[in-house]
Amino acid sequence: MATRHCHVLIVGGGTAGITVAASLRKRGGGLDIAIVEPSDQHYYQPAFSLVGAGQYALDDTRRRVETLTPPGVTLIRAGAGAFRPDADAVDLTNGDTVTYDWLVVATGVVLDWDKVSGLRETLGQNGVCSNYSPEYAPYTWQCVQALKPGAKIIFTQPPLPFKCPGAPQKAAYLTADYLRGKGRLQDTQIDYYVHAPVIFGVPYFARELVKIAARYGITVHYQHNLVAVDGPNKMATFENVGGDDQGKRIEVPFDMLHASPPQSPPEVVKSSPLANQTGFVEIDQNTLRHTRFGNVFALGDVCSAPNSKTAAAIRKQAPVVARNLLAAIAGRPVEESYDGYASCPLTTGIGKAIMAEFIYGGKVTPTLPLDPSKERGINWWIKKTALPVFYWRYMLKGREWFLKHNTGFTGDAEP
Repeated sequence: MATRHCHVLIVGGGTAGITVAASLRKRGGGLDIAIVEPSDQHYYQPAFSLVGAGQYALDDTRRRVETLTPPGVTLIRAGAGAFRPDADAVDLTNGDTVTYDWLVVATGVVLDWDKVSGLRETLGQNGVCSNYSPEYAPYTWQCVQALKPGAKIIFTQPPLPFKCPGAPQKAAYLTADYLRGKGRLQDTQIDYYVHAPVIFGVPYFARELVKIAARYGITVHYQHNLVAVDGPNKMATFENVGGDDQGKRIEVPFDMLHASPPQSPPEVVKSSPLANQTGFVEIDQNTLRHTRFGNVFALGDVCSAPNSKTAAAIRKQAPVVARNLLAAIAGRPVEESYDGYASCPLTTGIGKAIMAEFIYGGKVTPTLPLDPSKERGINWWIKKTALPVFYWRYMLKGREWFLKHNTGFTGDAEP
């Protein structure tokens, strides 16, 4: 056991942790910064939906964490075992303890496969796949290619909050478009089971997505939650979570099941003094500073801000955390504000996408001067080609030049 001290401790070396570390280093100040991260591989997760559609190579989504750690930042290869904010300390899973002056929590969320009975046991076989894991995304593409005429396909969306809320339907549209191209779509039954009462949380885009699902012949079942999977017998069980039939369960046969798992903060966060009642790190949604511990900030999927959990959100959050943290260190007012921005390139088919951008309250805030409700080839190019380059070469290196989103957009009454 050993104890070391650092000026700024960042727990989590994923997108949020590395980006905020790079942002702090770009601003100088000679801070002693350390990142706690147990994994050796870092993944560009937004591309997993493309991997599952045969449009992207899994190898191109990963890098070694040590190669992405900003120069001058110490990488501690361990996980967080306990947060002790009253003592300004984090106990690590290797038995060591790190004390800090300032803490940034960026652990992300975990995939709760076990919340769906039988799901973990059958993943990667029996036609059960998921683009939410690099281990299983390639199997999605195998399943899609193996579909035969008359196949029954199920896609599921879990309860919020979960990362990239558009991902489950991206998989549905890409699969449907592939089958259309093969001339087999009309012979296939595709069902999309959504826990929410709407297909997407922003009404402006939801109106278009309902039309797209209908175009492919996808039947959308609202307020249904996947609760069990029998892989060998190809049977999925759903529970109705709203309306007159609330609590009623139904069994649905399938040939292919794309399951999007429930997600939650890691147990070490949920059980810590940093968490709110839902288990997320309790922060002010604008400053991203903890509401009870003034030397703690959080960003990314683990923080309690009510934004859509996407990499684009982190891109906007990281500079806010960096500027506010440095202001707090200098004894200045914490004034930088995050407006809830998130972006979700909704791939509605191979070669086309809707670029959904919005802030708190579901207000549409497009970056490009184009109708954001329309499917466009340029949005596919942005999703597949431009954003990965931007991610690796700019975002993770703390280069923060990017176009501003239009908060004055007024076209969200009707698309």
